[in-house]
Amino acid sequence: MALRNIVVMGAGGRDFHNFNCVFCTSKESRIVALTAVQIPDIAARLYPSVVAGSLYSKGIPIIPESYLEELFGKERIDEAVFSYSDVSRQHAMEQASRVLALGADFRMLGTRSAMLRSKKPVLAVCAVRTGSGKSQTTRRVAQILRGMGRTPVVVRHPMPYYGDLATQKVQRFASLEDMRRQQWAIEEMEEYGPHITARFIVYAGVDYEEILRRAEAEGDVILRDGGNNDLPFYVPDVLIAETDPHRPGHELSHYPGLVNLMMADVVVINKIDTAEPQGIDKVRASIRALNPRAQVVDSATPLFLKGAEKIRGKRVLVVEDGPTLTQGEMRYGSGKVAARANGAAEIVDPRVYAMGKSARRSRSTRTSARSSLPSATVTSK
Repeated sequence: MALRNIVVMGAGGRDFHNFNCVFCTSKESRIVALTAVQIPDIAARLYPSVVAGSLYSKGIPIIPESYLEELFGKERIDEAVFSYSDVSRQHAMEQASRVLALGADFRMLGTRSAMLRSKKPVLAVCAVRTGSGKSQTTRRVAQILRGMGRTPVVVRHPMPYYGDLATQKVQRFASLEDMRRQQWAIEEMEEYGPHITARFIVYAGVDYEEILRRAEAEGDVILRDGGNNDLPFYVPDVLIAETDPHRPGHELSHYPGLVNLMMADVVVINKIDTAEPQGIDKVRASIRALNPRAQVVDSATPLFLKGAEKIRGKRVLVVEDGPTLTQGEMRYGSGKVAARANGAAEIVDPRVYAMGKSARRSRSTRTSARSSLPSATVTSK
């Protein structure tokens, strides 16, 4: 029987996991390529043979998703497997239509196919959108588990932004020195750092079955700290899904966040102290309609700004958490909320000062000019 030629459409995380779970040892299929979006510079890298396995001794090419039609022109592709997260349902179906128009099948892997089972209890924290508040919840859950006499090991969603994927197969972080020794990105330090300083062990990488086995040897609970709005990599005994009333309706409109909402044992309505009441009500109605069995937790997210007196009455440049705005489609983040709450006179539009590529991207939306007011900077997260 002829091999089934498959391309896995991903973003340097879920695609790797789906390949490892379903296709790594399959003798009925051949993965022609992985495509890449979202993560900078992931394209033109190679998914290495040390992770891909003996059937792929030369590794698997990673190409930009924009080259999909060109790939189909060179190879007879039978199927495309959609393997990235935090996209609108509209976007997911646009990609499906694109693949179908090229003559191939379009597939999304189900939870039975792409979730691994652990020998230890698994508590997973996921979300309906990037920036809903997974990190703070995961940190709080870790402290609660420790207070109960348990030893949780945190397994973080992959962030292979830089470096050699072969050396990132399994990453273990027990100290900040571990972070410094390995090639890390700013976002990794943001996400892993608080767990590490609180003396929790963090695992991440590429091969999440090997990561699971090592984590099981070190703790009695696996605490899965999700990324974007992706599904858990492990079968959860308890699934917590974060929602964001600053973006009411997004819990229904984005993939695979809606799946998390429908599967969740506990749904957290986060940021209720800063969200509009109608936004909270809309999210609550979504939960009631789609997952009435879930336990609903209302959660405030108080913002504490060190040196708040320095920004009162001043112009403020806000540096927000990137993924929340770029992938999560928020028009603002906690930095802007904190600046307004602490008396900032004006939020500076940085686009008027942009240069090079940034200037070209923002030229059409420049809206503000310099003022004589004193200035300050607020950085969120």
